[in-house]
Amino acid sequence: MTQRVRRLVGLGAQGVTAIAAGTHYASEKYIGQFPAIPAFDGIGALPDGTLVGFGNIRLPYGALAEKAVVPQGSYVPIPDGIDPAVVTVMASAITAMSMKAAAGFVPGETVLVQGATGVAGRLAVKVARLLGAGRIVATGRDDNQLCEVQAIGADTVINTAVSDEALAQAYLDARGDGYDVVVDYLWGRPSEILLRALVPRSFAFGKPTRVVQIGESAGTELALAGSSLRTSGVEIYGAAKGLDPQTMDEVYQQIVTWTRSGELTFDMEKVPLSDIETAWQRTDLKGRRLVVTP
Repeated sequence: MTQRVRRLVGLGAQGVTAIAAGTHYASEKYIGQFPAIPAFDGIGALPDGTLVGFGNIRLPYGALAEKAVVPQGSYVPIPDGIDPAVVTVMASAITAMSMKAAAGFVPGETVLVQGATGVAGRLAVKVARLLGAGRIVATGRDDNQLCEVQAIGADTVINTAVSDEALAQAYLDARGDGYDVVVDYLWGRPSEILLRALVPRSFAFGKPTRVVQIGESAGTELALAGSSLRTSGVEIYGAAKGLDPQTMDEVYQQIVTWTRSGELTFDMEKVPLSDIETAWQRTDLKGRRLVVTP
């Protein structure tokens, strides 16, 4: 059984632009042949007017089409009392909850957010604070944006736009008693330096550091020395570890609760679909999620 969904709000444009550019892992599926209308999920209305979040769209009509067809089970009602545009950004907060679902975060622990100046990274800082982090260390490449990240909950910030040696020392200086959980949106060079810096300089029983690999904005690969795992206590997980239908529902309900109460806020920039060509080329969003509306 399928349902026809009328688009109301397109999801945040970051993934959409990557698909359209052919750099997203799902590009081949969604724009592998033409004609094609991009975007693979969004917020829309069923024929009876019910607002839903939807995905798994029948090609070639993506979420930026006026109407799209989705299978039964590929759409869910959006929460009452929450702006549909906000719902488009909630997925990033749900991903940030992998610090708990994948890494087993417990209140009081120290969290390092690698790549904290973007939309997802800022939400990870907020989520860590709401979960009860003892300390939050955040990294980024822009001092002004790092000051903003401190204002929303980070205790210490690290600028990664420095030499390898200076960055390694910065990680060591900021670690305190050690990083318990690392939420990693960067990978590449910064994470390679971090993992190298965590190797003990002498024999020691390494304190476990649970790294959750989420993104790769700084690079798709890194060189991992055996000692980075053998002696440092580092454990590396993918963001999907620990997820099942029950856990996913618990995570979703927690994000909804925080959103409704106003404890968790989302920075967005709404643009009409008619302005999408210009909007996709913007570079001034600075941690705000671009949301395309009809």
